[in-house]
Amino acid sequence: MKKLLLICIAIASFTLTAQQSKCKCCTENHQAFDFWVGTWKVTNPDGTFAGNNTITKIEDDCVLRENWTSAKAKYTGTSYNFYNAQKKQWEQIWIDNQGASLHLKGDRVGNQMILMSDELTSPKGQKYVNRVTWTLNKNGSVRQHWETSNDQKTWKTAFDGLYVKVK
Repeated sequence: MKKLLLICIAIASFTLTAQQSKCKCCTENHQAFDFWVGTWKVTNPDGTFAGNNTITKIEDDCVLRENWTSAKAKYTGTSYNFYNAQKKQWEQIWIDNQGASLHLKGDRVGNQMILMSDELTSPKGQKYVNRVTWTLNKNGSVRQHWETSNDQKTWKTAFDGLYVKVK
């Protein structure tokens, strides 16, 4: 009888441990931006070198961390990208070595991740929003198109980069 009780306790303990260790961020929503993971060479539309970018999964695959190094002026930045299950949306928090930060929110639509900022105010007092779209191309490259708008009808390109995997 004692052996049976010990076996039941062992099975219950194993089941509880297995349930607790289940991956919290292994849902389809959490993996929607995985196409951006990798080490990338980034070029401008004219083919000139824009910089290098490395995107890795961290925090038990719950967060994508971006480490950007620009080809110009020792400009670097880091972003943290994650699926916010409570708000049912993707979020990016960008911080760079110039003291700037940007918070974007959105979701994946087809082969694109589309994130936008809330309305911001420029130093000159002008209202605007940022929209960044990452498009997964058929050949595995990724286009990042960052735009700004004062009215959300007309958009100006702030950055347009083509990502090609290095590794």
